[in-house]
Amino acid sequence: MAEAAPLSILLVDDHPVVRQGYRRVLESQDGFAVVAEAENAAQAYAAFKTHAPDIVVMDLSMQGASGLEAIRNIRARDRSARILVFSMHSEAAVVKAAFSAGAGGFVTKSSEPAALIRAIRAVARGERAISDDVAHSLAADSLDPLQATLERLGEREIEILRQFAAGLTTDEIAANLHISVKTVQNYHYLVKAKTGLQTDAQLVRFAAACGLTAL
Repeated sequence: MAEAAPLSILLVDDHPVVRQGYRRVLESQDGFAVVAEAENAAQAYAAFKTHAPDIVVMDLSMQGASGLEAIRNIRARDRSARILVFSMHSEAAVVKAAFSAGAGGFVTKSSEPAALIRAIRAVARGERAISDDVAHSLAADSLDPLQATLERLGEREIEILRQFAAGLTTDEIAANLHISVKTVQNYHYLVKAKTGLQTDAQLVRFAAACGLTAL
């Protein structure tokens, strides 16, 4: 019987040393092969088009557009793409935004390597996977009215709020997301309307409280 092909993995993280370390962890496993790496959303999309990996292991915190935008773009190209978020963040708002964008799993970097391995195998099978700390964050989320407000926003609105709160200008956000300045302005207005916030300073404080500014 022919031996099964290894599971091909695209590893996305903006720190080369981190990618190198996790490549070693992943390739120490039988049946895993890291076929490409990327350090930002644009590279992740290009690598996905070129290599068509079985699974993408995606960080969220990157220069320019975040991993949320990379997930959205990859899933727009291929609705069957399987993506596991591997992030330092476990805030419920971030987790929900990732799943809304199209992620199939979410594991934090504080998890044991074995948890990452299990999650990769699960997401590759089409199952949903989350680490224990993410599960606890989601369980506590229902008690937090701040998160209920954030849930009124769509994934694109969350991404624009994140970039705005990080200090990017409307022109920079438009360039990062490949949309018009007018579209960014419209989303900015919608975020204010949905959250009930009146000023940009309030938006920044809201984003910080929800854990979005660290992405």
